[in-house]
Amino acid sequence: MSFMVNLGALALAAVFFASFLGGVHPAGDSLAVFRLPIAAVFALWVIWSPWPAWLRWLMAVLCIGAMVQIVALKYTSHPAGPITIYQKNLLFQNDQVAALARDIQAADADIVTLQELTSRNAPLVRDLRQEYPYQASCALVEWARVAILSRWPVEGEICLDKQGLVGLQIVSPSGTFWAFSLHAFWPWPHGQKDQFDDLFPVLADLGSDVVIAGDFNMVPWSRALRKMATSTGTTRAGPLFPTLIKWGVPLPIDHVYAPGGGQATRRPLAGSDHSGVLARVFVFDPA
Repeated sequence: MSFMVNLGALALAAVFFASFLGGVHPAGDSLAVFRLPIAAVFALWVIWSPWPAWLRWLMAVLCIGAMVQIVALKYTSHPAGPITIYQKNLLFQNDQVAALARDIQAADADIVTLQELTSRNAPLVRDLRQEYPYQASCALVEWARVAILSRWPVEGEICLDKQGLVGLQIVSPSGTFWAFSLHAFWPWPHGQKDQFDDLFPVLADLGSDVVIAGDFNMVPWSRALRKMATSTGTTRAGPLFPTLIKWGVPLPIDHVYAPGGGQATRRPLAGSDHSGVLARVFVFDPA
C-alpha cells in the first residue's frame, strides 16, 4: 500500500510540475488547462503520503499557491473601458441565431467577433448587417469560418486562410486600431502550437493598439497565452470565468485581449456550447 501511495504521489508530482513546462513542450500547456484539479488532488494525496513531513508540506504549499493564483483571477476586478467587444463561438449547428442577434443588439457592442460561422448559422451576420455594416470572414476549415463585424468604418483587412484569424483595421472615434477574431486549434497533441507560432508574430508586428478576441482553446495562465500577451502588449479583460464545460470541467478559454485590458462579463449560451463574452476594453491611453 505504501508503495502504491508513493507511486501515485510521484505520478501526480510529475503531472503537476509538467503543467508549468509549456515553454519546453506544448504538452505542458495541455496539462495547464487542468492545473487546478491536478493541484487539488496532488495536495490532498501528498499530505497523506509517507514522504517526510517537510517534503509533504512543501509540495502541498506549492499546490495551494498554484490554486490560489488561478482562483484569484476570478475575483480580480477590472475597470471598464470605452470600446465594447462581443466575443462568441457560435457552435456550427446553432439554431438560435435570432436570439443571439437580439442579445448582441442589446449589448450594443462596437465590434463582434465570431467563430464557427457556417452555412447553418450564417443568417446571424445578415441580421446584424444594419448595425454592423463592416464585416469580414476567413476560413478555418472548409465548412467553418471566423468573422469580425464593426459598427465603425475600416481601412484594412487581414485574413490568414486556414489559420483561424481575421482582422479589421478599424477607424473609431478615438483612433485607428486593429481588431482580430481568432479560433485556435485544440492544444497538443493537435496543432495549436504550430498555429500560434505562425499567428503571434503577425500580431506582434502590427505594433501597439491591437485587440484580439476569440476562442483560444487555452487558459490564460498557459505559457502560450502569456507569451502572446507579452509579445502583443495586451492584457486579458477580466475577471476570470468559465466559458465552456468540457468533460464536467469548467474551462475559461474564450478571451478578449486589449492594450489596456478591461472588464468582461459572461453572456448567454444562446444555442452554443460556449458562453459569450462582453468586454469593455481600453485600446488607447486615456491620457
